[in-house]
Amino acid sequence: MSDERLRDLGLRLGHLDPGDANAITDVAGVTVGHVTVWRDEPGGRGIARTGVTAILPGPPETLFELPAPAGAAVLNGAGELTGFLQVSEWGLIETPVYLTSTMAVGRVFDGAVAAACAADARVGVEDVVIPVVGECDDSWLNDARTVQVEAEDASRAVAAAAGGTVAEGCVGAGTGMTCFGWKGGIGTSSRLVPEAGATVGVLVLANFGAARNLRVDGVPVFPGVGDGLDPRPPAGSCIAVVATDAPLGTAQLSRLARRCGLGLARTGSVAHHGSGEIFLAFSTGRRPRGEGPGERPAVPDRLLDGLFAATVEATEEAVLNALWAAVDTPGRDGRLVRALPHAPVLELLRRHERLL
Repeated sequence: MSDERLRDLGLRLGHLDPGDANAITDVAGVTVGHVTVWRDEPGGRGIARTGVTAILPGPPETLFELPAPAGAAVLNGAGELTGFLQVSEWGLIETPVYLTSTMAVGRVFDGAVAAACAADARVGVEDVVIPVVGECDDSWLNDARTVQVEAEDASRAVAAAAGGTVAEGCVGAGTGMTCFGWKGGIGTSSRLVPEAGATVGVLVLANFGAARNLRVDGVPVFPGVGDGLDPRPPAGSCIAVVATDAPLGTAQLSRLARRCGLGLARTGSVAHHGSGEIFLAFSTGRRPRGEGPGERPAVPDRLLDGLFAATVEATEEAVLNALWAAVDTPGRDGRLVRALPHAPVLELLRRHERLL
C-alpha cells in the first residue's frame, strides 16, 4: 500500500482546510504513540494482532497538576471507556487517553496507573487518578483469550508519543480491527476553524459497520468493490477522540464529542445494536487547576458551529484514512481480512466526480 492518503489523491471532504499533518497532532501539544503487538505462536501465546495507542493532551508529567478539560458522549453503548463517569461529573482527564483491545482494558489500566505514578510522585499520595482507557474488539483476528498486551505497553506507548505525522491503519490498538468488512484500525484528521481561531483534530479506532453501508464522500462502495472477507454480523465499535485548542468548557466539549456520530454516519455507520460508539473530547486551551499559560476565556456558544462542522468533517476523514492505510491482515484460525482496494475505489470516485 502507498503512504498516500485519499486527500493526497484529490478527495476533499467538507469545506474546511486540514492542518499541516491532517492529524490530531495539529492541535498544539497533542502527541500520539503506538505499541504494536504482532506475534505468531500457535503453540504458545497464540496469534497476536493487537496493541496500545496513547493520545496525550500534553506532557504526562503535567496532567495531574493541570488536567485537561474534557467532555464525553455515547451514540451506542456496547463498549467501555474507563473514566467516563469522572469526565461526565468533573469534566477532567488526568492521564493520557489509551486505546486497546476489549479484554486488555484491565491490563492497560494497570499500566496507565504505573505510568501516571512514574510521571508525578504526587499521584497516589496527594490524590489518585482514574485513567481513561477505551476499547474495541479485535478478537476476529487476535487471540483474545490470552491477553496479548503487557501493562508496560501503556508506558511504552506514552514514551513513543510524538507530534507531526501519525501512523495509521494496522498499528497500535488498530492492528487487529476491521471496519465495514474491510481491514480498519487507527485513522486521524484535522480541520482549521478560522472564525474561532482554533484547530480541531480527531483520532478514531475504527472497528464498526457493514460492508454494504460503506460510503466514501457519499459514494456507495458496495457492491461494486465487494467486501473484505469478514463474514460476521455487523457490530464492532468505534472510539473517537477529539482534541481542540479552543478553550471550551465541559458542556461544550460534550457537545463537540457528540458530533463524532454525525461523521461516522457520513461513512455509513448506523450504530448497530452490538456496537460501541463512544466519544471523548478534550481541550488544550485552558486548565482548570491554577492558571496555566495562555489561559483565555471560554468560546461563546455562537462560535461553536464551526467547531461542530470541523469535528464532523475530521471524523469522517479519519475513518476513511484508517481504511485507506490498512493492509491485508492474516489472523487466528487462518482468517484473513483484506484491505480496501485502492484502484476500484478511486475509479468510483472519478466516475462520481469526487476527485479534484
